Amino acid sequence: MLSIRYFLALCMGLLPIIAQAEQFPAQFVAFDPAPQNPVFVGAGSGHWDVKIRERGWILVDPPATPDGQPLYRLWYTGYDGTREGIKRLGLATSSDGVQWTRHPRNPLIADLWVEDMMIVRQADTLFMFAEGRDDVAQLLKSTDGLLWERLGPLDVRLTNGQPIVVGPYGTPVGYFENDTWYLFYERRDAGVWLATSKDMRVWRNVQDEPVLVPGPAAHEQDLIALNQLVKHQGRYYAFYHGSKSGSRLWSSNIAVSDDLRQWTKYERNPLFPLADNKSSPQLIPDGQRFRLYTLHDQVRLHFSR
Repeated sequence: MLSIRYFLALCMGLLPIIAQAEQFPAQFVAFDPAPQNPVFVGAGSGHWDVKIRERGWILVDPPATPDGQPLYRLWYTGYDGTREGIKRLGLATSSDGVQWTRHPRNPLIADLWVEDMMIVRQADTLFMFAEGRDDVAQLLKSTDGLLWERLGPLDVRLTNGQPIVVGPYGTPVGYFENDTWYLFYERRDAGVWLATSKDMRVWRNVQDEPVLVPGPAAHEQDLIALNQLVKHQGRYYAFYHGSKSGSRLWSSNIAVSDDLRQWTKYERNPLFPLADNKSSPQLIPDGQRFRLYTLHDQVRLHFSR
């Protein structure tokens, strides 16, 4: 028979596990790869998008008719495969999120550096938060997803109103709630900062220290960047990627928060074995289950269990 002391110790040991299970829904952390992977790759030699890289973004448009198919739209960054090659914006479409067709108007913007993008839909307008040349965060907008107007670099300020220190600030993630815009951004992948704005013209840090930092686990020991923010049952979930300095391997991870400032990382991160080198994760509901796409440097699809 178990002693009361042993029973209590066992229960105390289970509490963190139970708490994590309550914080992280199974459909957000357990995935199986689709058999068709990868579902999208660079076009290869002779094309403008020889390779693709970093975060792409997928939106799903509902069917135009009750018996129609949804439209998956994937915006991605294509380039010639060289370090110096300009990173351009491309679009591919699909009816199932597996088989993709490149748009004939690609690249959508011939002379503008666009990479590591994400999109927020507001009514009939699409706002794209992206990196420009030298990892400077920028904002674009569109009504059809094809013609994009560049609104300029994001003006991010410290809590005292002074501009942030000159240098890269990238992997921007925009989020809108209660008449306020939220901007998550990284600086040299050394941490994720949070700024807010009412008009998207000037952004001010909520604090001048990062809200999400690398480590301590080896798979995200030194580098970190947020890819997507999802609100689910009153909590916020951050899908992010991380790595270790000097490593060529990147991991996909998840963290949870009640206020967008204090974050708890999933104890069983990363979501996939580090050797798989899957990063830039994006979660998408398809009406039956959740899909998790990883979008660098090939697009791979996973289904929630």
